[in-house]
Amino acid sequence: MSTNTKAFGAYAGDKPLEPMQIKRRAPGDHDVQIDIQFCGVCHSDLHQVRAEWAGTLFPCVPGHEIVGKVSAVGNQVEDFAIGDLVGVGCIVDSCQHCDDCESGLENYCDSMTGTYNFPTPDEPGHTLGGYSQNIVVHERYVLRIRHPEEQLAAVAPLLCAGITTYSPLRHWKVGPGKKIGIVGIGGLGHMGIKLAHAMGAHVVAFTTSESKREDAKALGADEVVISRNEDEMAAHGKSFDLILNTVAAPHDLDAYLMLLKRDGTMTLVGAPSSPHPSPQIFNLIFKRRAIAGSMIGGIPETQEMLDFCAEHDIVADIEMIRMEEINEAYERMLKGDVKYRFVIDSATL
Repeated sequence: MSTNTKAFGAYAGDKPLEPMQIKRRAPGDHDVQIDIQFCGVCHSDLHQVRAEWAGTLFPCVPGHEIVGKVSAVGNQVEDFAIGDLVGVGCIVDSCQHCDDCESGLENYCDSMTGTYNFPTPDEPGHTLGGYSQNIVVHERYVLRIRHPEEQLAAVAPLLCAGITTYSPLRHWKVGPGKKIGIVGIGGLGHMGIKLAHAMGAHVVAFTTSESKREDAKALGADEVVISRNEDEMAAHGKSFDLILNTVAAPHDLDAYLMLLKRDGTMTLVGAPSSPHPSPQIFNLIFKRRAIAGSMIGGIPETQEMLDFCAEHDIVADIEMIRMEEINEAYERMLKGDVKYRFVIDSATL
């Protein structure tokens, strides 16, 4: 059994997103059905739906920053009830028995199923995301939201932008006494600033835009560096424990490597559609510096992040849009014309 639901997606990479009908499976024994209230708009959505990343399966319905209310549960589900406020992020399934899954790191499972564009037995053979009225997800991948309901729309981006920045900050043990750089003040970067600040670190934001200096301070940055200013950059040489680089466009990594202290790490979380220029190896070997990567987080850590944000009253800075404004929103996102995350009001479907 399956049911029809309204959605917004594209039939080809060079076509705009448009209304469509999709099918959702009836909830199985361990499934949770969620009536979607809001869905955040991620840069990944644009890359995938426009086939800028290889392997897009059409029709493509993006969206992996999903929040709403439980509307049905399978008969084996014990932890969720109808009416609960919940979220779904980038993962809707994994093998559930490999070392990664057993470690709560489902995001690194070789058989991870993403919320859209991944193979599934459900129609049409690949997953369809949150630009839709509802979704049915195995209970293991459903997250509890403890923020007040009036903050729900601004919670949505935490499901990707929040966990993408929280996970590396936690992994590299950010806290008091640590100096942390956040490169880029966009959907990811603005969350990185808020989270690192709440963890008690000394936070330095890097931006190419003088106009963002005061904005970054308002988000919680202790200092702001204009990355085009060589003197400002040089003043921070060899001083950072961790630099979290959120920029989703190819750029020179050496300028930031020089700012790491011995044994410092720059973690890349932005995903450009073409590679960064290769860094100079000497910048790595002379101070035992590292370049690392990090991808979202597992389900337990995502829940930890949501609880941390609820406790510290952290949400994303958002601009709400109607569903039919999504194509225009993509164009604005490409120009950086959003502070700092678009969120779709699913009622407008």
